[in-house]
Amino acid sequence: MFAFQDRFNRIDGGDIVLQIRERAEGGGPLLPFYYYDILSEGIPVGKISIRIGDNFHAYYNGHVGYEIDPEFQGRGYARRACGLVLDVARAHGMTRIYLTCAEDNDPSRRTIEGLGGRLLEICEAPRTYFAWYEGMPRQRIYQLAL
Repeated sequence: MFAFQDRFNRIDGGDIVLQIRERAEGGGPLLPFYYYDILSEGIPVGKISIRIGDNFHAYYNGHVGYEIDPEFQGRGYARRACGLVLDVARAHGMTRIYLTCAEDNDPSRRTIEGLGGRLLEICEAPRTYFAWYEGMPRQRIYQLAL
């Protein structure tokens, strides 16, 4: 059984706060994860998750997933929130994570590269990846040392 750390239920980053929305132990292809609301001045601006551990699917799915509400995009919230969840991964003993995005997703590419992600490859996800679907775009796979 995975041991969540309660100290990560709320992460205060100064200008943004991550407030826990859900914690799930995972199972099958899904890794345990923390899922947060991203708040700026108390207003929800998006969501972010950090998946803990490693498996075949994490290479294509990435360890971090985020979405910023359209009206708040372009303000650096994704990069700042990603920076905050890296401490969660470190606390669980992770020394590197994978970050992924569709090949043509330039905002996510800039976010990942701004964090220091190193591009490993641009590839098609295999059909054995749990989230594969027909017509899935090629993926940029990055690695970030923690």
